[in-house]
Amino acid sequence: MGHSYIQVPERDGFSCIGSEVHGIVSLFKVPAPQRLTLQISTTGIYSCSGITTCAGYPGSYGYELIDAQTFTEWGIDYLKYDNCNPPPENVLLENSLGKFQRMADAISAGESQVWLWGASMAQSWRITTDITTSWSSITSIINTASFVTSSSGFYGHNDLDMSRGNGELTYDERKSHFTAWALFKSPLLIGTDLTSISNDDLGILLNQELIAINQDPNVSMSISPFSWGVNPDWSFNASYPAQFYSGPTSNGTVVMLLNTMAQQEAMCFTLTDSPWLKPDIKYIVRDLWSHTNNCTAVGSLSVSVPSHGVSALFFKEAGNSSINTGYPACAIAQNCGVIASGDVDWRHSTSPRPWMVGVLVALLLGALDFL
Repeated sequence: MGHSYIQVPERDGFSCIGSEVHGIVSLFKVPAPQRLTLQISTTGIYSCSGITTCAGYPGSYGYELIDAQTFTEWGIDYLKYDNCNPPPENVLLENSLGKFQRMADAISAGESQVWLWGASMAQSWRITTDITTSWSSITSIINTASFVTSSSGFYGHNDLDMSRGNGELTYDERKSHFTAWALFKSPLLIGTDLTSISNDDLGILLNQELIAINQDPNVSMSISPFSWGVNPDWSFNASYPAQFYSGPTSNGTVVMLLNTMAQQEAMCFTLTDSPWLKPDIKYIVRDLWSHTNNCTAVGSLSVSVPSHGVSALFFKEAGNSSINTGYPACAIAQNCGVIASGDVDWRHSTSPRPWMVGVLVALLLGALDFL
């Protein structure tokens, strides 16, 4: 199904406690850890740097080394390390916890700008507070993720938190949620009751084409926004994050169109607004939710997206614009100057594109090094 880890959370698995010889006591809500790792090829576990965990169970404080050794002996492959309930600062300064503080900070919900240094300590790091099953939580996390995409790579990933189901989200919102998590290259951990999951939710979580892009063995880059849509570019808005994203893959370019509005929108963009799509090239456009090659696109593209919904499109080069691919032309808006909401779209102005600004700044900083 594309998911290979079983991650045991704090309330259902094991907790660390200093009074035991090995620093660990099992809560026995799941099989003994040694037996669990024999049954499952890749197993994850939760621990915490504090005296107690966020839910009040015993933490690893003071027993970090012995707990790490025990996890290794159990065959644990994935450690989620939290940072709740540390002792008072004067206690921290007097003992050895400082050796582990940066590791703890890596899961502190983005409070320490962990995306700037997390790769030196771990393979993934949380960038926001805990997710909830609400649209406002989804858009807030997407908004934060859109500003730190450059931190994601082969050796470390921005963790957008769990993939949620069985909650208040609509079907379209759940599709948007999973699409964004997959294309931002977040670790995909399902945080829902699989015994009561609906067929619709299961179908979302098992989208093999999105999972394949998330797990691309050759390209580690996350999608990044190339236009904010309804807001001015670079707007930090937790309710209305950027709407137009793209990124490279091994075989082409993936584009995500996110409709944050309360009504269906015709979302239009010029292909070359994305740094990954070329001028005068005809592209076969594949819908990653219908799993069909729907049309060809040259120049610009307009897609109808439901309220709080998403369009996930895969663009594959099909030669220059004069070549007949056999697919019908996509819905094209020759002038994406006005979007459905009536706001003027900057993308046909003379202003620099967001990705161009980043390139120009990098070139300027590089030039200053030689002065």
